[in-house]
Amino acid sequence: MLAYVVRRVLQFIPVFLGVTLLLFVLRAPGVLPGDPVRLITGERAISPELYQQVVEKHHLDRPLYVQYGYYLQGLLQGDLGTSFQRDMPVRDIFAAKFPNTVRLALAAIVIEIIIGIGAGMVSALKRYSFLDVFVTLSTSILVSVPVFWLGMVMQVLFGIKFKEWGLPFMPISGMSSAQFPDWAHIILPAITLASVSTAYTARIMRSQLLEVMGQDYIRTARAKGLSSNAVVWRHAFKNALIPVVTFIGIDLGAMMGGAILTETIFNWPGVGYEIFLAIGQRDWPIVMGGVIIIVFAVMIINLIVDISYAFLDPRIRYGGEVR
Repeated sequence: MLAYVVRRVLQFIPVFLGVTLLLFVLRAPGVLPGDPVRLITGERAISPELYQQVVEKHHLDRPLYVQYGYYLQGLLQGDLGTSFQRDMPVRDIFAAKFPNTVRLALAAIVIEIIIGIGAGMVSALKRYSFLDVFVTLSTSILVSVPVFWLGMVMQVLFGIKFKEWGLPFMPISGMSSAQFPDWAHIILPAITLASVSTAYTARIMRSQLLEVMGQDYIRTARAKGLSSNAVVWRHAFKNALIPVVTFIGIDLGAMMGGAILTETIFNWPGVGYEIFLAIGQRDWPIVMGGVIIIVFAVMIINLIVDISYAFLDPRIRYGGEVR
């Protein structure tokens, strides 16, 4: 197991280098419009001496590969750069925003796990029933609905229309207010963020459970006289869960990195919303830092998911180790 973990960690290196190199090339002078010094100093008039100081400070007079080397050196020291607009370390900005994204992501992933896996199991075990048709139809609709549209519809319906109709309504923006408890603010964005993923989870769970229930060892378990519950929970559930865990793990990594659309729609002050604002302001250190955080979160979650395979199905091994 240790050797497997070491190999997987070493695989992070080329991925990390590839992503950072691509980001660095995209923000290099001549690729994006505008003078990089003007982006750093703003549009105010500056003297030639100050202009040269900025060039030297950020190594803009050096070859691109040298600039990339300095950038990597900073990343290895935990330095994500300095915001052009705020003149403060990007690391400090995301240190304040990342916990908010974690809260939203965990709430969304709980919804995805409970409703997605539950609906998929009900649909598979009650095949061709009304519940199966309902789950199949509703998930087909959800995967086709744009997240930004769903979020705005939920804001209008549960936040505005319910209030007009005299019904209990919900907050539609921000993380806190005097009118609502803090936990109420996370309900609508969490449901919106989890909507499409929950639908995919339910569909994957249904198809995998149906496939597993048709295997020979399931028929053997039934022939031994085991109850239906024992067959499902002791023999079918874990094997059917492996692709679902893979999908949920990857999805959690993306959510932890920042759900840009959902956070922007609900003004949720997380990583995604910060990236959105930075793109509009052309604050490239924040954009690059946010993307790097997303990539790192996805890689860590993928590692955890791969390791979890051993606990779900010990047969998944390669030379005595999980593969």
